[in-house]
Amino acid sequence: MARQRKILVVDDERHIVRLIQVNLERAGYQVVSAFDGKEALRKVDSEKPDLVVLDVMMPHMDGFEVLKRMQANPATRSIPVIMLTAKAQDADVFRGWSSGVSAYLTKPFNPLELLSFIKRIFSGRDEYAEEGEKTWQL
Repeated sequence: MARQRKILVVDDERHIVRLIQVNLERAGYQVVSAFDGKEALRKVDSEKPDLVVLDVMMPHMDGFEVLKRMQANPATRSIPVIMLTAKAQDADVFRGWSSGVSAYLTKPFNPLELLSFIKRIFSGRDEYAEEGEKTWQL
């Protein structure tokens, strides 16, 4: 049986974290939560998530700073990040994509759309890993 994937959900709005958590757990994922940017970085280090769902506007440290610090750390730079934020202006979306996020979703959001992005990211990573294994087997 495949290992259960762990997802860190970071948002200062607890009801949003809970909504995402319920939907992801129903889909078979393990969910860890954080409620601000500093806590997010601590959880990334301690929990080693397979993916991070990250809000932008949070106390102590915004999502862009969290992403920047994750990408600066060799141990966390390859963790995919989905930005989930109310910042829907073109400049914000562009900043998200140019910062290296795997997906950028705006609030209000459809939990099924988020789940679809997560599945697509994991599927792409699995296919890439399989291709790498095939290459080494030649």
